[in-house]
Amino acid sequence: MLKRVRCDQLRVGMFLHELCGSWMDHPFWRSAFLLSSQQELDSLRNSAIREVWIDTAKGLDVAADETPPDEDLASVERAVEVELLELAESPAVPAPCSMAEELQRASRICRKAKDAVQSMFSEARMGKALDTADALPLVEEISNSVMRNPGALISLARLKTKDNYTYMHSVAVCALMVALSRQLGQDAQQTREAGMAGLLHDLGKMWIPPEILNKPGRLTDAEFDVVRRHPLEGWQALREAQGVSEVTLDVCLHHHEKMDGSGYPHHLPAAQISLFARMGAVCDVYDAITSNRPYKKGWCPAESLRKMTEWCKGHFDEDIFHAFVRSLGIYPIGSLLRLKSGRIAVVIEQSGTSLLAPIVLAFFSTRSNARIIPVIVDLSEKSCRDGIAGREDPAKWNFPDLDALWLGEMARIT
Repeated sequence: MLKRVRCDQLRVGMFLHELCGSWMDHPFWRSAFLLSSQQELDSLRNSAIREVWIDTAKGLDVAADETPPDEDLASVERAVEVELLELAESPAVPAPCSMAEELQRASRICRKAKDAVQSMFSEARMGKALDTADALPLVEEISNSVMRNPGALISLARLKTKDNYTYMHSVAVCALMVALSRQLGQDAQQTREAGMAGLLHDLGKMWIPPEILNKPGRLTDAEFDVVRRHPLEGWQALREAQGVSEVTLDVCLHHHEKMDGSGYPHHLPAAQISLFARMGAVCDVYDAITSNRPYKKGWCPAESLRKMTEWCKGHFDEDIFHAFVRSLGIYPIGSLLRLKSGRIAVVIEQSGTSLLAPIVLAFFSTRSNARIIPVIVDLSEKSCRDGIAGREDPAKWNFPDLDALWLGEMARIT
């Protein structure tokens, strides 16, 4: 039987069916589980969650002296179903906001999402079957952030360390898939599926030995053969999970296939590569080449898109790739540019009116070869007399605070 109870009524041994509040308001990566320790109970009571639904068929009931008068079981269960159905079918549409406004929320989501993916993937590696229902609140939080401002979370997730790369890569690809799905005009269910597929596409990397996954030098043929097995390893693990859609299985197995048939693991011809797998291929490569890895420094976002344009024929679906560029902007956040005025600037936000005219922060003069007082320039404004002269290679300039410049106030926290 399902019962809604206050957190002060909880005790170890109860089964939590649903936590009444946002996924970001509690310290757990899943919302349905057995309370197995006093530490978990204390963490929940110290969170912003005040009430939960418990399932007395799977765990303990409330204490006898706290049990309310008998209620009609069917009525209670109908009320629960109606409440949960309303939440699922009528989600609040997040209002668009600025990059600065969303960055702080996106930072919190990234931190919790990284921990959630790490726990999820670790459990899978230890043989525990996944349930995608546990990951759905995470996908929803990421989707909502992308809807408020796509640049914030996507840009933050690009800032990875060696130790969290695989987990943050999964978060980033989830966000990129959501943004691309929306650009393609897919409906809410398709966007949710795209996000889930992005989140779980690299599950198979849990079975790649760390010394190969994080090797700073070139892989041997034998080591690369091990890496090439990760789509199949992930697909096999997901087949044993609960609630995994065909879309997620397909993207996991085929996100390394190429349009010319030279991809892996099955060397599929273009006609046999699904729409979602084509989306996954683009999102996966973009995040990989813009992120720092043990064996190379990540490329500038704008330069990465230029490189991908060169690879597009044969590797990617061109229509999908063009939609992907529209979802990010031709000059994504964090791109280093030279302006016609001779100033060097970093992209801090998309203008919303032109893919060719983002909002930038100009901070260096090539004429005086010196830093200048940073100034925000909206290149899309009619009164703006400056423009983009070209991309710049961050490695050439070696600005140590480049990420801090586009992060703004968030640089003090991140």
